[in-house]
Amino acid sequence: MTEHTLAEQLPSDALPKHIAVIMDGNGRWAQARGKARVFGHKAGVDAVRKTVSEASRLGIEVLSLFAFSSENWRRPEDEVSVLMELFITVLGREVKRLHKNNIQLRVVGDVSRFSKRLQNKIEEAQNLTANNRGMVLNICANYGGQWDIVQAAQAVARKVQTGELTPDDIQETDIAQHLTMADLPNVDLMIRTSGECRISNFMLWQAAYAELYFTDLFWPDFDERALQDALYWFVHRERRFGCTGEQVQATHV
Repeated sequence: MTEHTLAEQLPSDALPKHIAVIMDGNGRWAQARGKARVFGHKAGVDAVRKTVSEASRLGIEVLSLFAFSSENWRRPEDEVSVLMELFITVLGREVKRLHKNNIQLRVVGDVSRFSKRLQNKIEEAQNLTANNRGMVLNICANYGGQWDIVQAAQAVARKVQTGELTPDDIQETDIAQHLTMADLPNVDLMIRTSGECRISNFMLWQAAYAELYFTDLFWPDFDERALQDALYWFVHRERRFGCTGEQVQATHV
């Protein structure tokens, strides 16, 4: 069965609107080949390209990729430096391709810690694709789910301080509207590569009811077929959102 035949069997109305991916295993992939960890990060760029292209082709509304967590600053300084340079290079090289394919690029996270050069590249890339109406591609960089919730809580606290809200009036929606991806649907499917089975502080609020898919593939080996395998798994899940299986089945009668 070819990849395109497999994809065509996926019911479009059952596909996730928002896929989030924890791209893990670049370093171990490289080390298994006797290479430096940075070799794996560079190889991972090809997996990003394949995943973005396939997700866009299948009509996925939002794809969020965990590129650099707020905890990744703890890694060796030389590895972080290479990652930053790779980020700049890839942004410059890929943004025209994204724009040509009507993909809107957003870099999500606290970018203030990045170099001014990288911040400028991010701003240029986002401005170029801002009016595109195809898939939204979130590159989550210096991002953490706890940070996201905290900055939203701070925004709500300022409203309390100015008298716009009282503490007793605060609802989930008040927090949600100040999250970094407030205008986008919540995560339906979260994928993590490399065999690790945790979400590592990624989109904690948005993934509250996400289906969690773990694969042993290292990120550089993740391709179109691997994404389709995850989607096949997803469409056969029964999503209950707190209800019983019987209640879910009754709504489909």
